[in-house]
Amino acid sequence: MTTHKLTQPALFRTAQKRDSLRLVSLLLVVAGVIIAGYLSYTGTIGKSPICAEGVQWIDCGAVQNSVYSKLAGIPVAYLGLGMYLLLGAILLLEDRLALLRDYGLILVFGLTLFGFIYSMYLVYVQAAILQAFCEWCLTHEAVMTVLFVVSTVRLVRSLRTN
Repeated sequence: MTTHKLTQPALFRTAQKRDSLRLVSLLLVVAGVIIAGYLSYTGTIGKSPICAEGVQWIDCGAVQNSVYSKLAGIPVAYLGLGMYLLLGAILLLEDRLALLRDYGLILVFGLTLFGFIYSMYLVYVQAAILQAFCEWCLTHEAVMTVLFVVSTVRLVRSLRTN
């Protein structure tokens, strides 16, 4: 009696990897929405975000109220929230709309590349100019960095299979 191993076709395994990375991306987007939403909320009501006390270089209020917290008069937290919502919409609709089936991966990559570069600029501003850090902002910047890495891996894998 011979036993046959059931194996998945390579195309199916690749699709599973893409879907698992897409799920990771969606989870990161949810984390980003929570962080940017909280920062947007605290900015709207004029309160500083909850921040660690007793650490000299942590000052969320100084960061959130600095001149660098707005871009063209729009709070950066709002822009971050909008970015995460747009990324979430693209990821959710990626397999439902023809345009996003064809260009969704590259759109997500482009948006996360921009978000990553801008996030690194904001880290520079906190470190070199303000000499104060916001834990929430640093967490957002870490989430955006991981999201950029995941979107890069998704795009590279997609290009290798095509």
